Order: sequence, then structure tokens, then C-alpha cells
Amino acid sequence: MTTTVPMLSVSGGVATIRLARPDAGNAVDLPTALALRDAVAGIASASERVHVVVIRADGRLFCAGGDVRAMAAAPERRAFVAELAGVLHEVLSALRALPTPVVAVVQGAAAGAGVGLVLASDVVLAADHATFVAAYPSVGLSPDCGVSALLPAAVGARRAALFLLTGTPIDAATALDWGLVTEVCPAETLDARAGEVVAAIAALPREAVGEAARLLRRSGERTYAAQLADEAATIARLSAGAEAGALLAAFAAPHPDRPTHGDTP
Repeated sequence: MTTTVPMLSVSGGVATIRLARPDAGNAVDLPTALALRDAVAGIASASERVHVVVIRADGRLFCAGGDVRAMAAAPERRAFVAELAGVLHEVLSALRALPTPVVAVVQGAAAGAGVGLVLASDVVLAADHATFVAAYPSVGLSPDCGVSALLPAAVGARRAALFLLTGTPIDAATALDWGLVTEVCPAETLDARAGEVVAAIAALPREAVGEAARLLRRSGERTYAAQLADEAATIARLSAGAEAGALLAAFAAPHPDRPTHGDTP
């Protein structure tokens, strides 16, 4: 089977990472993991030109998880799985470190590492026929790709345990109810809706939305006091920038259709 690695394209401030192994359900083998690492590194190096990152996939499935066939065929399975998981974890850490909102567009099933990609994204749009499954128990493995870290925060500890310990798939409606995805829409309108959301993010000041995404990601990792300190430092830094300066001045300027300070609305 020919391995096709993820494709990265950047246009109009939107960086798109596309999983492109449809004949393998977009399962992640080592070449794919390495290409993902390169793609995220490329986005990081061009972050001043990128307003939003979009993760998509070709074919029927979003991502079938790690490539189980490659694991089974590896002569040194422990070393192979350790390397694959290690590279994927580098990818996910780097993705969440980007000063850029990340949108996942899930057109089909997401399993294992695919769920990890979903959890690492800030906004998740799913087709109404999409499904989500841990997959790990069915092949005798434990969670990786940050699933055990981020799933409880997204869906709650009890639901996370049910999802991970039984391996039972959930449908898109359940994923929405649990908080695993942001929005569900008919498959035929998924691309159009994704375009609307991405355009809305890309139209806003890049640093402002990027810092908002970063702060949201950090919120569950530290104390409230530490989060407040970061918020204060970040808003002060942004306020001194040229972009915020121009927008604040424009907002503060007198406008015939807007009451001035002290006026009764």
C-alpha cells in the first residue's frame, strides 16, 4: 500500500492540514506522523501569516487512529509503538502551542489518535453521520495522543471513563451533547459551514484570536490566579500593539450613530 502523507497548504491566512491516506482510513503510520510534525513546524515558522489552522481528511473516515497493521507487522513492536506515539505527541504538543486557533472538520469516523486530534483542536465541526470511538481496548492498548488528559476536561470524568473503558462508539449527536464537538451539521453542508467559521475567525485580528485560543487551552492547567496574571499581561501587551491601538482609537472616536461617554442610550 502506498503511503500518502498529510498535505499542507496556506492561502489567505488559512493553513490547512489534510490527512491523505483514504485507502487506509487515514490511519497514522510513521511517515504520516513525521509529515504531520513537519506540517505543524511549517505553520509555526509562518505563524505571522496564519490566522487559523484547519485539519481535514480525505475519504470516508476522518482518522482510523494509529496504523494497527503497521504495529502488528513491526519486528520490534515496542520500539515502533514508542516511536510512533512519541512523534504524534510532539505533533499534538506543537499544535496546541501554536498562537493560532485550530478548527477540525470531521466528515466521518474518528478513532484513537483521531480523537486525539479532535481534542487538540479549539473548534470541532462534525458531519451528522460522524462517529467517535476510543478503539484502544479492542486491540489491547491504552490511550495515547493526549486522550486521557483532555477527554475528561471536555466531556467529564464519568463520560470519559465510559468512553475509554468500554470502547463503545458514540454518534455525532452524543458527541455534541457531551461537549466533544462544537457543532454538528448535515454532511452536505459541512464544508460550507466550515468555510463560514474559518472565515469568521480569519477576519478578526490575528493576535487577539490567537491569544484567546492560547488562554483557553491553558485554563485547565493552572490556578485561577495564574490564569488571571496571564490574562492581565496578555491584554496589556496587545493593547500596546499597532493593531489594537488603531481599533481602540476607532471605537473611541465620536460617531453619529453611537452615544458618547456619559450619554443616555
